[in-house]
Amino acid sequence: MEILNSIVNAINNVLWSYVLIVVLVGCGLWFTFSTRFVQLRLLPEMLRLLTEGIGKKTEGEAISSFQAFCVSTASRVGVGNIAGVAIAIVTGGPGAVFWMWAIAFLGCATGFVESTLAQIYKLPRGNGKFHGGPAYYIKNALGQPGIAKLFAILISVTFGLIYVSVQANTIALSAKTAFGIDPLLSAAFLCVLTALVIFGGMTRIAKFTEFLVPIMAGLYLLTAFVIIVLHIGMIPSMFALILHDAFSPQAAVGGGLGTAILTGVKRGLFSNEAGEGSVPNAAATADVTHPIKQGLVQSFGVYVDTWIVCSATAFIVLLTGQYTIGGDLTGIALAQASLASIFGPMAPAAVAILILMFAFSSIVGNYYYGEINIAFFEGNTKKALTVFRIGVVLMVLFGCLAELSLVWNLADLFMGFLCLTNLYAVARLSKYARIALFDYVKQKKQGIEEPVFDPAILGDERGVYAWGVDRKN
Repeated sequence: MEILNSIVNAINNVLWSYVLIVVLVGCGLWFTFSTRFVQLRLLPEMLRLLTEGIGKKTEGEAISSFQAFCVSTASRVGVGNIAGVAIAIVTGGPGAVFWMWAIAFLGCATGFVESTLAQIYKLPRGNGKFHGGPAYYIKNALGQPGIAKLFAILISVTFGLIYVSVQANTIALSAKTAFGIDPLLSAAFLCVLTALVIFGGMTRIAKFTEFLVPIMAGLYLLTAFVIIVLHIGMIPSMFALILHDAFSPQAAVGGGLGTAILTGVKRGLFSNEAGEGSVPNAAATADVTHPIKQGLVQSFGVYVDTWIVCSATAFIVLLTGQYTIGGDLTGIALAQASLASIFGPMAPAAVAILILMFAFSSIVGNYYYGEINIAFFEGNTKKALTVFRIGVVLMVLFGCLAELSLVWNLADLFMGFLCLTNLYAVARLSKYARIALFDYVKQKKQGIEEPVFDPAILGDERGVYAWGVDRKN
């Protein structure tokens, strides 16, 4: 395992230092300027669309905009928001938090474009259901089935297997720290629970996450708010430290500014998933009147994940002062120690329960993406889906027993490959997202409360199957 970890880490150093940082920032800037700062300009519309979808009834087996948002948030909001942020601070210093915020701002534009494309090129499944995502727009819009299949395999492995092991690893570590539970027992419990949910089908997953996500996020944010109030006098100095170290990292940070930036970008991307091509799979399932609606809702999800939930962890760690840059106390153990310093010895137990909620919802959300992409392959996929579900359960077992560094390094590796494949397609198709955006804004200015999408405005309807009446492509 040590040899494998060393090889993966070496590849990550090259991939993230010289390739991905340029691609992610470059695409984020391009999408930000080309959409005229959609992440700021249409922020009020994002909030309106999100709130109007809460509790909205759907016909048949259709999934609402809010349900699709919750499925994607279930994957986003997980251990990356707690353990990942703690790791970022220990590895890259407080300045890494600033770079998480920066990549999230650019990621909002990237997330908007990829989710809008998923809606434009989604496929109808009957009875009000849709599916789609990068594999579908790569094949149907770009006409590159080989790359589409590569993406489908990559995302199924990355989310359904690798990321699942990260979530399971954090659950097992938090349970061991709080209750002294043997990781093998945690593995047995999680394997059974995961199997019960993922064999229940996608509609059950959507309803499960719609119920769980607001509760778990609310409890965690309330805890962070209490800590902020208790340390209100330290807030200005905390922000000053974050900004100072963002550009002048403390000497203890190995690699200096480069480490702070790369750590912040990696941990931010792992958490908010902007550009990975994962969220579009959930975005495509929503039943909306215009693709831009879901694009805006999912774009706001990046803010929720990084600027709110990740920031909550950063504030908890920084305000309680339990961290040491380059120290051994990191990840979920650091988060538990930080809360214990305020709320006493019962805090680690509470965090372990909260982690179970966060991480398990991510396991469910990650599986969801794998199932959608297995359905991409033609023919009878029932056997493949069964094998995949078994694989998910086995990776839960692996994650509970593996070393923390190995599962996180594997996650970074596959995340990098996934981003490069998806952003290649998103960059080539982004003009169609912009056309749809300007159409939506135009209709709103004309006083149309519920804009309706006509694919004819695209100029090229290749790959568009779910919009219009009796359209053949």
